[in-house]
Amino acid sequence: MSSEKFESLDDDFTSILDSLRERIERKIPNYTGEERKTAVRHAERNMEEANIILQEMEEEAKVAPMSYRTQMLSQLRNYRRDIDQLSRALKRGTASGFGGSESYGFERNDRVEASQRAKLMEGTQILNRTTDSIARSHQISAETDQIGVETIDELGRQREVLERTRDRLVDTDTNLSRSRKILKTMAMRVMTNKMILIVVILIELAILGIVIWWKFFK
Repeated sequence: MSSEKFESLDDDFTSILDSLRERIERKIPNYTGEERKTAVRHAERNMEEANIILQEMEEEAKVAPMSYRTQMLSQLRNYRRDIDQLSRALKRGTASGFGGSESYGFERNDRVEASQRAKLMEGTQILNRTTDSIARSHQISAETDQIGVETIDELGRQREVLERTRDRLVDTDTNLSRSRKILKTMAMRVMTNKMILIVVILIELAILGIVIWWKFFK
């Protein structure tokens, strides 16, 4: 089956069904008087519990995947038929085992007890469903908190990466500024050397001119 809860309910129902068969088919026919009343009362209580479990199993089957739903519903129909058969057998045993006034008093008291037990079981079911709903809400809340923590951690890591990138950009900008200064200094030195070279060439030309004039025109 696809549901652990369905399997657990199935185990509980099978246990109650076996107990009902034992009590209705073997024990009650052999009992008399107060002992028979007590056995019938216990059987009817078990019958109510079995019906409540069947209702819960039907709810589980309705939300089960389609591949499992058909098998679950078929099994529940068989269970429902078994319960109906045992219920009719119990009614026949009750009707044949008591006199008119005794049976009337017993059935009236038993109906009151059955109604009280049904209300109690219904309240228990509502409480269980509420507890399950609260548990699911807590689980969703915990998962949401975990996602939030992971998101904050991821944003923190991204911030650290951005800060390191910014620091590297600042260092790169500083290095570029130093490089520009160095290049300007080198350019100035190159210009100075060129000017000095030009002056030297002019001086040498002047000296050469003087030498030529002195040699040929003096």
